[in-house]
Formats: sequence, C-alpha cells, structure tokens
Amino acid sequence: MRQVLLVLSVIVSLFPVAASAETRVPESAAEISLTFAPVVRSAAPAVVNIYATRVVAQRVSPFAADPFFDQLFRDFGRRQPRVQNSLGSGVIVSADGVVVSNYHVVGQADAIRVVLNDRREYEAEVMLADQDSDLAVLKLKGADGLPHLPLRDSDGVEVGELVLAIGNPFGVGQTVSQGIVSGLARSGLSIDGGRGYFVQTDAAINPGNSGGALVDTAGRLVGINTAILTQSGGSNGIGFAIPANLVRSFLAQAEAGESRFQRPWAGVNGQAVDAAMAEAMGLDRPEGVVLTELDAASPFRAAGLRPGDVVVALGGQRTDSPQEVMFRLSSMGIGSQAIVTYLRDGESRETRVALIAAPETPPRETLILRDSVFAGLTVERLNPAVRAELNLPLTLEGVVVRGAEATAGRAGLRPGDILLEINGRRIERPRDVEAAARERVRWWQIDVLRDGQPLRLRFRL
Repeated sequence: MRQVLLVLSVIVSLFPVAASAETRVPESAAEISLTFAPVVRSAAPAVVNIYATRVVAQRVSPFAADPFFDQLFRDFGRRQPRVQNSLGSGVIVSADGVVVSNYHVVGQADAIRVVLNDRREYEAEVMLADQDSDLAVLKLKGADGLPHLPLRDSDGVEVGELVLAIGNPFGVGQTVSQGIVSGLARSGLSIDGGRGYFVQTDAAINPGNSGGALVDTAGRLVGINTAILTQSGGSNGIGFAIPANLVRSFLAQAEAGESRFQRPWAGVNGQAVDAAMAEAMGLDRPEGVVLTELDAASPFRAAGLRPGDVVVALGGQRTDSPQEVMFRLSSMGIGSQAIVTYLRDGESRETRVALIAAPETPPRETLILRDSVFAGLTVERLNPAVRAELNLPLTLEGVVVRGAEATAGRAGLRPGDILLEINGRRIERPRDVEAAARERVRWWQIDVLRDGQPLRLRFRL
C-alpha cells in the first residue's frame, strides 16, 4: 500500500510541472530564436535584382492578323528591331561587385542594370557565361565595399536542412521563401537550357527568382536558384539550385580572365548502373557509372581505366550518373588531380586522374570560304576539343560545319552538320571542302550527318 501511495504522489507531482511547461513564457534569446529574421537581415542585402535588355530582329508580316496566311508566308516581310526585357535575380559574392546569376537571365543581354536591396543601381557587364551550366558571372562597374555572401561547401549539404530562397519573384520586389533541402544529386534534368546536377528544395522559386540565392541558416550560399518544376504553373512544385561548389569554379575562371567556362575533359562515355546491369556484373547493388568507351587520349585511359570499369566516386564523392561525373570534374577544375574510386571484377580500386582540357590534336584547321559556291561556310576538322564543344560522339571523325551563312546557308547546310561527301568526293579535311568547291558543275550533291542521321542535300546553280 505504501508503494502505491508513493507512485501516486510522484504522478500527482508531475501535473503542475506539465501545466507550467505548456504556459511558460520563453525567457532567453535561445528560446525565442525560432525566426529567420537575423539570417535574412544578413543575407538579403547581397541579393540583387537584374534588369536585362536585348535587341532582336523581328520579321513584320502584313499577314500577321490572319493565321492561315501568316503561317503560309512566315518568312515574308521586313525585319525590324525589337527590345526584349527580362527580369531576374543575382547574388553578390565579393565586395568589389562580382555577381553570379543564371545564363538564361543575362547570357545574351545587350544591356544589364543591377539594383541593390538599398536601391543603388549599377551597370554590369558579363565576365563569363555558360549555357550548359546556366551560370553567368557579372561585374558591377564602379562598385566597391558591397555586402556579399560567403560560399558554403555544397558537398556538405544534407537532405532535411532548412534553407531560404531569396529573389525577386514576379517583379514585386525582394521576397524570401523558406523550405528544406529535399533532395541532392538531382541529375539528368534539362532546365532553362542548363543541364547537369542540382540541389532540390521545396522552397518556392517563382519567375524572377532565377539567379537568386539559396542560403542556409548561417547565411551561407548553398546554391543559385534556377527553376521550379511544377504541373500547375504555380509555386507548388520542386525547386532546383546550382550547387555552390560549381559556382566557386566559375568564379575562379572568371577572375583568371577566361572568356568561356573550361571543363576538364574526361574523354569517356558511360551510363548509370541499373539493377539489371548490377546483377549481370555481380555487384551487390546498383551504383556508379560503367565506362563504355574511352578516347585514345583520355586521361582516364592514361590512369589505367578501361571499358567495363565502374566509377563509383570522384574525390571521395559518390557518382551515380554521367552528370554527376561531369559536375565533380567541373567543380575540381583543370590542372588538378582527382582520386577515382572504381570497381573492376567486383574489386574496389583507386587511381589518380589528371584533369586536362580537351586536346587540340590534330589541329582543327578552321577554314572560312568566301569566294566560291560555298560562300559563308565555316568548317573545322574534328578533334577532342571540337567534339567536346559540340557534344559529339568520341569516335566521330571528319569535318564539321561551324557556320553556314550566305550561299552555304541557302544550300541547306547548318552548323553542326558533319560533311561526308561533296559530289562523290570524300571529305576528311577542311582542305577537301575547298578543293570540292573549285569544281565547275551546275548540280551539287552534299551528303551530311545531321543529328546522327544521314541526309543528302541537292541544289542547282
């Protein structure tokens, strides 16, 4: 009986404590810190609004009001200039006015105006831009002593972390939305022209947020907001940001004076290992990227890798897709070395791979034709550098069209076409095109490879 009374007294003594816990007013700064105001106060001044304008030539047709004739005479009418305006966001990353944004915001702009949170305005110029990564680096003219954000090591970001998206959605002014990191290593996506590897978040990223900051609760830059994937067109979707580690690599190249982003060249083809492939190769689970093809000059081949090897990590970070491999290489940069972890016959191995630019061997032999039947044609010999620039297969050889204007354009040639034969003459070097153009014939036949498909062009002079 005494034990029962003792238990009851303990239970009764707990009730006042529970009641006071429910009604007690927070008494310390730590207890009332459930607010993002300090983070926003620190980070928001470094997020800017970007107004970009571009002049384009638009064809004015007298049939524009008639859907049938407008389609029929689509190329009829004169061209006149028209100004296109775009609105986006950017992030200041240095006190002297270096700003990071998206390529699709400023990449092709003729004039760029940047407005700070405190309403100061600056003209800006593009230092470095890359459509494949959808990143651009700007420099504000005459800027100094500006607020800026530190970059976080995005490899340390974890799913579930709280993040804030700061930008200028819909042009209403700077706005903050809150969410969590809901996914990492999102690859295989093509968003606004950018391809690759993204941090996924459920923070709202609306039109105008592009180029803005995704920051953590310490006010560090986790990534550059790029797009939201939604079925309704609203903010109820999933957002994607370009990781800060790739931004860091861009900034290093911009400061070094590069005019375009230089990616390390792997010289390999590969595909993600799925369940069926893992079973066939005797792997415990699907992981990594199996190498299917290596260029003769590939640094991976030089390091001892061969077709059939499965690359599972670069620099200690997992790689489960070709996009992840390219992201890791791009983040490391040309001139460094990467520790590659791979599987061969089920055994884990490591080696070091030198990160190099795509070789210019053999020389590209650029040729521009001006006074011939192919006037306006620019061609180059395929080599690793040219193939990398155009995302062409490793084994493709021959001559590629880099420009087709004037007569060459009217003949039906397009940039990216691989020239195979001209009037039955095999084309292997740019000088073969020049020799073929000297023939005096009225009928011409050009065999090309376009988007991987053979095509024959015929025209008469």
